[in-house]
Amino acid sequence: MVYLLRRLRVAMRVFRPLRCERLVATFVLCQMAICLTMAVPSSAQVVHYRHNSEMPPGAIGTWQLQRGGPLPGYFQPATISAPDGCAVSLATAGTFDDLQVHSRRAAFLIGQVYRLKVTQIPLHEGVEVFPTIEIIDRIYPPAGREFEFPIQIRITSDDLRQAMQGRLVTRVIYVEDPRSALPAAERPNQQYAFDVRKGDDPLQVADTLGRPVAILRLGARVPGPQGATARFLFGCPVWMVIPEGRPTKRAANAEDSRKVHQ
Repeated sequence: MVYLLRRLRVAMRVFRPLRCERLVATFVLCQMAICLTMAVPSSAQVVHYRHNSEMPPGAIGTWQLQRGGPLPGYFQPATISAPDGCAVSLATAGTFDDLQVHSRRAAFLIGQVYRLKVTQIPLHEGVEVFPTIEIIDRIYPPAGREFEFPIQIRITSDDLRQAMQGRLVTRVIYVEDPRSALPAAERPNQQYAFDVRKGDDPLQVADTLGRPVAILRLGARVPGPQGATARFLFGCPVWMVIPEGRPTKRAANAEDSRKVHQ
């Protein structure tokens, strides 16, 4: 690619001082050089990603915050759903809050990592799984309607089974590109998922399909004998309760000490 570009630039310089009777040959040669340049599978099209899904939790979100913009301090609403019968709790104040069956609604800071606890798993009495959620970008809903468009984060029975077997499951949630989205109606709260091919990075695959906004990780890691430490809980970053029922007209990043958990 670089070689052809240099040929094109050199040819242009050579052709400029030529006489008028050689303009036709000049034009043809320039066209040939341009066509050769366009025909080469461009190395310029190869994207070198700075991030990958194997980076430590929190690394990608930290990089995102360094880009600036309306990200720091923004509480991104999200709905966390688990299989029927399961209960989910969030880390707060060095421990886990009260269990809620099936799903949780909360708003999380971008760039932070949040530890969850999933328990009451059907057919696995007494087993607990501790996923993490990392919010790496936000949604841009109409002003005052932030709570109506939460990020949907779904934990499936297969995810839990894989984690209980000692495997690491990484789910990348992304907002699809409207220019390439499937023009078909979907059921409310429906979320499609697929497995990437062996050797592919789910974060990079999601980036080609849309805009990644969150990463869900599940594995076999559990608290030690002394319980959940601050390191295990990633420092218990603050999160905000989403009002139940119809969302009110208020900003998702509004400060409300009565609804913020730390």
